[in-house]
Order: sequence, then C-alpha cells, then structure tokens
Amino acid sequence: MSRGVLLLAVAIGLSLSACQDRKAREENEQLKAHVLQLQKDAGELGNRIDVLTKENADLKAEIAHLKARHPAKKTPASKGHRRTTKPATSSEN
Repeated sequence: MSRGVLLLAVAIGLSLSACQDRKAREENEQLKAHVLQLQKDAGELGNRIDVLTKENADLKAEIAHLKARHPAKKTPASKGHRRTTKPATSSEN
C-alpha cells in the first residue's frame, strides 16, 4: 500500500508542476508579446521625435529669416507728464 501512495503522490506532484510550468510558459509568452509591442512603440516614438526635431529646426530658421526681413520698429517712449484734467478757466471778467 505504501508503494501505491508513493506513486500517487509522485503523480500528483508531477501534474501540479506541469500545470505551474504551463502557466509560467503562458505568462512568459504574454510578456514577450508585450515587450515586442513596447519596442515597436519606442521605435515609432523615436521616429516621431526625429520628425518633430527637424520641424522645430525649420520653424526656428523661418523665424530668423522673418526677423531679418522686418526688424522690429521701436516705438518712441511715452512722455510721463500727461495732463489728465483741463485747467480751470475763470468765467469772471
């Protein structure tokens, strides 16, 4: 009888470890797929950064070109002594 119990315990142990191995393999495959997707996304973001960097440089060059064509005009400084009220006029003669 002890031999039967031992074989049963070994069979149960092997089936449990096989089940855990299967779950671990499934999880491993899911993680691999997730890593591949993240790598793809990172590559796309890198390309997008390159495009935006070039666009930014082009816009800076255009701004510099426009500033060179039309220099900003300086406005005369306002005089600080403005009259806010009219002087009182006398109506007496």
